[in-house]
Amino acid sequence: MLAYLPRPPTDTSRYGTFPQKADLPATPGALAEDGRQQTSATTAKRSAPMPNYPSAPRRGGFVPGEPSLPPSRGSLATQHHRGRPSCCPPLAPQEGGARFYPLHALSVANIPNSARGRTSARSSTVPTPEGLQSRRCKLLEEDNPMVQAGKRQRQRYVTKVGKCQVNLGNIQDKKRFLSDIFTTIVDLKYRWFLFVFMMCYIITWVVFGTIYFFDAWVRGDVGHQDDPEWRACIENVDGFISALLLSVESQRTIGYGTRMVTANCAEGVILLMAQSIIGSMIDAMMVGCMFVKISRPKKRAQTLIFSKNCVISRRDEKLCLMFRVGDLRESHMVDAKIRAKLIKSRQTAEGEFIPLEQSELNLGYDTGEDRLFLVEPQIICHVINRHSPFWDMSAESLRREQFEIIIILEGIVEATGNCRLAAGMTCQARTSYTEDEILWGYRFEPCMSLEKGAFHVDYSRFEMTFEVQTPAASAKELHELRELEQQEHSTLSLYWDHLLQPCVLPGP
Repeated sequence: MLAYLPRPPTDTSRYGTFPQKADLPATPGALAEDGRQQTSATTAKRSAPMPNYPSAPRRGGFVPGEPSLPPSRGSLATQHHRGRPSCCPPLAPQEGGARFYPLHALSVANIPNSARGRTSARSSTVPTPEGLQSRRCKLLEEDNPMVQAGKRQRQRYVTKVGKCQVNLGNIQDKKRFLSDIFTTIVDLKYRWFLFVFMMCYIITWVVFGTIYFFDAWVRGDVGHQDDPEWRACIENVDGFISALLLSVESQRTIGYGTRMVTANCAEGVILLMAQSIIGSMIDAMMVGCMFVKISRPKKRAQTLIFSKNCVISRRDEKLCLMFRVGDLRESHMVDAKIRAKLIKSRQTAEGEFIPLEQSELNLGYDTGEDRLFLVEPQIICHVINRHSPFWDMSAESLRREQFEIIIILEGIVEATGNCRLAAGMTCQARTSYTEDEILWGYRFEPCMSLEKGAFHVDYSRFEMTFEVQTPAASAKELHELRELEQQEHSTLSLYWDHLLQPCVLPGP
C-alpha cells in the first residue's frame, strides 16, 4: 500500500526566476543603522544571502542554503556509469543576470522545534565550504530518483505473469466455501487436490470395510469359516483385511469371486447398494474435478504473451501509449477482447484518500479496436487525449508518478477435434506495467516478414524496441501548442488576404 502513496515533487516546476533588485542609494538613516550594527553583522555577511536581499547576481553554481535542481535522466545515467556523480561543481564567477530561487523561498521556512531554540551565536556559525559541498552532494544523491527507486520496495498489484498480489484475510463466514464445494476443490493446488482425490476413495473403502467386518463379526461369519453347514451373510471374510478387500472390489466393480455378499441377510444387500451409489457419486465428482482442473482455460493463458515494456511515441500526430500482445499457439482465441485498468492512489478534494483506485484506459472500445483477431502479434494503442489520465503527463513528470497499468486479455478457447468440452470456456490472461517499465520515445520493431508465400513471425524480435524522435512535453501541452500555431496561421492568412484585396476606388 505504501508503494502507491504520492511522491514529493522533485521537478524544476517549483523553481522560478527572480530578477535581482537594483542597488538603491543609501540614506542617512540607513547609514546610521549600519554603523550601530556593524559589529553584530560581521558574521552575518558571510552567511548565505536570503532570496529577498539584494546581492550580486551569479550565473551557475550553487548558493549555500538553497536546494539545487535535480539532474536529468541522461546525466544520471552517464554519471552512474562513470562512478560517483560530480554533483558539486565549483562556484562560477559573479556575472550579471538573474538568479534562480525556489518559489517557497519567500515564505516562512518550516524550522524544527529543536532548531528554533538555538542561540543567535550558534545560528550565525558558518560551516566550511568543504562541509557544505559534502552535505549538498549527499542530499543530491538521496534525492536521486534512481537511488530512491532502489531503496523503496515496490509491491505490484498484479505480477507480470498475471497473478493478483491480494491476500484475503479475516473471513468470518467460511461455510460459503462449502456451499460451492466443486469450485473449492478445483481451486485447490495440485498437491492438495491429489490429497483430497485419494482420501475420498480411501475413506469410503475403510468405512465400508469396517461396516462389512462388524456385520460379519456380529453374525458369527468370522468364526465359522470352515463350517460347511453355516449359512454366512458375507462369505470368506475372516478379518478386517479381507473385509477391506471386499469393500474395494465392490466399489470398483472388480469382483474376484472369492468374497461376496450373499442373500442370507438383508442388511448386506442394503450395504452393498449404498456403497455402489456413494461410489458412483464420488467418481462423478472427482473425475469431473480432475478433468476441469487439467483442461482449465487458465493454462491456455500461459501461451498468451505480452511485451515486457510499454512505449510512448507519436502515431498519426497523436501521443500514444502502446504495448504488444501475441499468441504462441496455432489454435486461435475466439472473440478476443482486451482492456486496461489504471491502478493509482489519489486524494479527493474533501481530503479522502482512495488507495488503489481503478480507472479505465480506452483501447478503442468506441471504435471496436479492442476486439482482436489474434493471429499475429499486434500492437495495442491507447491514444492520450483529453479523457486519458496521461493527458497532462510529460516525460519528466512520468519519473515522479507511481501507478500500475493492468492489461486483461479475454477470449474463448477454440474447440478442437480432441477436446469438444473445451468449447465455450473463457480464458483470461493478465499482466501489468509500472511507471518504470514505460519507455518514452520508443517504438516496437516489426517482427513479421513474408517468406515462401506465407507470413513469418519472428518471436525473437517480440520485445525489441528502437528510439524515435518524440517531444518530451505532455499531450496537453502539444495540443495547446498546435492550437496556438493554427490561430497564428489563420490570423496571418486573414492579414495577407486583406493585403491582397484590390483597392476599390470610390465612384463619381
